[in-house]
Amino acid sequence: MINWNGTLQEPTEALVHNRGFLYGDAVFETLKVVDGKILYWEDHYFRLMASMRLLRMVIPMSFTLEFLEQEVVHVLEANNLKSSARVRLTVYREDGGYYTPQTRNVGYLLSATALASQAYELATAPYEVELYKDFYLPKHLLSTLKTTNKMISVLAGIYASENGYQSCLLLNESKNIVEGISGNVFMLSGNRLVTPPVTEGCLQGIMRKQILKLAPKIEHLEVVEQEISPFDLQKADELFLTNVIVGIQPITQYRKKSYSHTVAAQLVALLNANLV
Repeated sequence: MINWNGTLQEPTEALVHNRGFLYGDAVFETLKVVDGKILYWEDHYFRLMASMRLLRMVIPMSFTLEFLEQEVVHVLEANNLKSSARVRLTVYREDGGYYTPQTRNVGYLLSATALASQAYELATAPYEVELYKDFYLPKHLLSTLKTTNKMISVLAGIYASENGYQSCLLLNESKNIVEGISGNVFMLSGNRLVTPPVTEGCLQGIMRKQILKLAPKIEHLEVVEQEISPFDLQKADELFLTNVIVGIQPITQYRKKSYSHTVAAQLVALLNANLV
């Protein structure tokens, strides 16, 4: 028996025996599905496979692109989600051992919720951010993975909520900007669109990859991956965050600096054109 919030009950695998819950020994993908189609599915799939290899998980022979796609379809059908949905696919190492696992075999969990819109929309409401400086992201490969260990993002979210900000920007050990709480960061200065390289410790974001592909289509726009310091933010013209669910989230203010969203709007249009 276990005691769960004051109630004695039989142990459940989801809580007691799940290494993702116990040790953060898991990776996940957040998928956007429109009319039964998983957006950027191949990019998600290959990032998941690369993450599992790096974490020394055994990739089951059944984990093909087609198999996992069908598993997503099953959970959508079970929840009667036909238009637009957010799906989370979590892959965790099976039970056994403490910090040192007794197996490298994996299990997986899928969940789905409805989304209000199929197309990406440009948010225009005020969106103010601040730097989160209590803890720093390390500049190594583990920081680039979507593991279930997201404590710095959790604490940054609490800090933002307590201080009236919509989000925070996370820093690495070199005090450079890495990413937002739930997305990669892009900065426009003149005709240069800048985002930190993954060597800075940022997530290898799927939407980040799409923006790097689409942005060069905007006339006179130069796209570069380089370090961003907090001082650069004061000189920027635009600042926005990206992830697969929201698409592009313009930042309207950082301290006394306000930002426009002209290029962000152009990128949203390009994203939607590619969904057709």
